[in-house]
Amino acid sequence: MSSDILPGMIATLLLALAQPDTAYRPDCSYDLEAMLALDRDDFDQDMNGGWRPLGQIEGCEEATAELIREWRYEKRDHSTILYWHEGQMRAYAGQTQQAIALFKLTYKSADDDADFGWNQYVDGTIAFLERDRGALDAAIERLKGVPEPENNSFTRPDGTVIKMRWPPNLNVLEGFAKCWGKPYKEAYGSDCTAPLSM
Repeated sequence: MSSDILPGMIATLLLALAQPDTAYRPDCSYDLEAMLALDRDDFDQDMNGGWRPLGQIEGCEEATAELIREWRYEKRDHSTILYWHEGQMRAYAGQTQQAIALFKLTYKSADDDADFGWNQYVDGTIAFLERDRGALDAAIERLKGVPEPENNSFTRPDGTVIKMRWPPNLNVLEGFAKCWGKPYKEAYGSDCTAPLSM
């Protein structure tokens, strides 16, 4: 290499290093003390509060998972829904193995799950993340076999009665099948899954 080219290359490199990093970085900050003051319903079930607004910011999925983990530890709360939601945020962030480990903590006993199909949903979700199409298809078929109760509806806080699709979460697993091979966040989204209510 010519000795007169080397100084030019060094100058170009130094100039590039001196340029400010203009890549978009979302604001994933939050008031931890305020979050830890919330009870479980306000932290986890308020669709407009708790961890959810942070979780909706593109690029804040890992920060949201860490927030849920911090809240669980601080409260010593081992509710399976918290493990599930932390796992979802980790799956969104591409932390597949951590997500699978958390999802496995949510299995219910056979008696507790006889009329809902949660365990089949967990099986199918893990199968999707592990890229095991046969296991996903088998979970979908098992979930379809869960008998529908006579009253399959819920009432919203405003009094509106919503009839749910049966079985719960079948729309998600079928979305995983429809969008096979896509990232979890995309396959879980509305372009792949049918609405939960009818």
